[in-house]
Amino acid sequence: MTAEKTELLRIALVQTNLYWKDKTANMAILEEKIMGFEKEVDLIVLPEMFSTGFTMDAEEVSEPMNLYTCKWMKLIAKQKKAILTGSAIIKEDGKYFNRLLWVEPNSEISWYDKRHLFRMADEDSHFSMGKERKVFECKGWRVLPQVCYDLRFPVWSRNRTQGGEMEYDLQLYVASWPTPRVNAWDILLKARAVENLCYSIGVNRIGQDGNAVPYSGHSGAYDFKGEQLVFSANKEEILFVDLDYKALEDYRKKFPAWRDADGFSLE
Repeated sequence: MTAEKTELLRIALVQTNLYWKDKTANMAILEEKIMGFEKEVDLIVLPEMFSTGFTMDAEEVSEPMNLYTCKWMKLIAKQKKAILTGSAIIKEDGKYFNRLLWVEPNSEISWYDKRHLFRMADEDSHFSMGKERKVFECKGWRVLPQVCYDLRFPVWSRNRTQGGEMEYDLQLYVASWPTPRVNAWDILLKARAVENLCYSIGVNRIGQDGNAVPYSGHSGAYDFKGEQLVFSANKEEILFVDLDYKALEDYRKKFPAWRDADGFSLE
């Protein structure tokens, strides 16, 4: 059953450095940051592989569902009365997934497995590709979850129509997007918002990982016209943003480009 949509969706973007393959340290620092929020939010967003950093050592650091990482996320979501999301390395049926976990305050967990695996880091050799696109719900808002490299593939995230309305209201990207390509990150987050007539949010990490790969954040939120709502470059920062559904709805009515979109199906 779809919940009644709230006019404002309150979101926290957690841009942070991460300890290399150290779950205890990462969860401790993230918990400190989250519990220190001075305002209430509906959704808290963490970076890609927030508990370990972006590592291909899946066999070493993976865990099954409902173990350490999931239990920690359930605890935080319950305490903050907000949905908590971010991706982690999950082992299931002998396979490894870069899995975005969507944890509700009532401890219910949904997930999306990263579809596009970053072959330039050999991710496709260590992880299994996700096969199903998901749309989650938060306060009645429909949210399309995506992970990092998915950002480069617009067909996978295309906002299709269902019953005369658009499929989702917000695209959400969690990432470990390196500094040398951060310009593409900025451009594509805006492009996804404009072409899909939706809000677009990206949460990236900062610092340097255990492979000496640098990250410079550039976490941000963009509206349906590609206008920047919040943004942070290379520093530890919590960004808070309120998304306005009426503004989105009014723009879709005023500029209904979605009605002229090409039909297609995904395989």
